[in-house]
Formats: sequence, structure tokens, C-alpha cells
Amino acid sequence: MNAERRQQIFERLRAQNPHPTTELNHVSTFELLIAVILSAQATDKGVNLATTKLFQAANTPQAIAALGIEGLERYIQTIGLYHAKAKNIIATCEILARQYNSQVPDNRAALESLPGVGRKTANVILNTAFGQPVIAVDTHIFRISNRIGLAPGKTVQEVEGKLMKVVPDEFKLDAHHWLILHGRYTCVARKPKCGECVIHDLCEFKGKA
Repeated sequence: MNAERRQQIFERLRAQNPHPTTELNHVSTFELLIAVILSAQATDKGVNLATTKLFQAANTPQAIAALGIEGLERYIQTIGLYHAKAKNIIATCEILARQYNSQVPDNRAALESLPGVGRKTANVILNTAFGQPVIAVDTHIFRISNRIGLAPGKTVQEVEGKLMKVVPDEFKLDAHHWLILHGRYTCVARKPKCGECVIHDLCEFKGKA
């Protein structure tokens, strides 16, 4: 795929959705961090159902830490891997309260040192909360990057590296959200909705409908 085609792809995605953002409900950077940790191998809808009740009861590092693992699990038990996630979230909350004055750090190294926070989660926080032009590659972005020929790669890290090279700078801040939403609602896994796709003629997918 050439640079002109990539430019057109993102121009169309921007025209369709000028101000994209995450579908995880949150009112603070801390709430976003907890929601993103919970979202691994879970749907945003499922996470939002759980965090609506959780954040009403506890939405600071101290308050969630005070719940304890079992207390937190009662709020998130509908989410996959909830036991491991509860342990990580409690540990992260304790670290935030102890080392960061209950504030979410704005640099990758500090974020990735938190339990339950890997590169993808750190990228989401850096991008969505702190406005850094990084791209978090989830299953949707990995699939789309390979399917449409935007930034093909065999690993998440390879796809992320290619996206950071080929996505024009003017689109990098929002590319993460555009691609996720496109993969979630249009370029879906089993049967992409090519007839509804705004970039249909720019796509290199050989199985296009």
C-alpha cells in the first residue's frame, strides 16, 4: 500500500468520525486505567457494566485498594480472568497511592511497571489520557492492519512498529480509535461489512464482498 492510499484512508475515517475516543466509560485517568486493565479479553460493553457499579463505590486508588481482592472481585466477577485482574488492580492501586501520590504516571516505563499494565494498556493511557501520538494494537487493529494491507505483520509489535512508520503524523493521535472502531463495527472478523465501508475501494483485502 502506498502513502497516497494510506493518506486517503485516514482522511475518510476522519471525515466519518472527526473526534473519536474510547468506548470505555470513565471520568478520570485513573478510572480509564482500571477499565483498560479489565478490558483485556473482555468487551468494552461488559467492562462498562461492571465499572458503572464499581466506580460508584470506589474510584480512587485508596478506595479500590480498601476493597481488597475479594471485595473487588464482587464487582468484576462477570469479566473474564477477574481473579487475576483483581490481584493486579489492587497491587497497582497500592503502588499508585504509595509512589505516585495517587496519580497515574504519564510515561511508558512507569506505566509498564504497574501490575497488569503491558505495552498495549500503556499505549492506550498515553494516547487517550495524555494525548501522545502512540498506537495501541489490539485484536481489531492487528486484524485490520493485515487484512487491508495498511501495516501487515506477524506480531503485534511488528504491526505497531509499521503503523508508527506509515501512518501520517497528522492522524497518529486518533489512528488508534479510528481503527478499533472500524474493526469493531465495519471490518469485523468473520464477515466484514464491505458494502458499508468508507475505505472499500482503498482496501487490499482479497476477499472483499
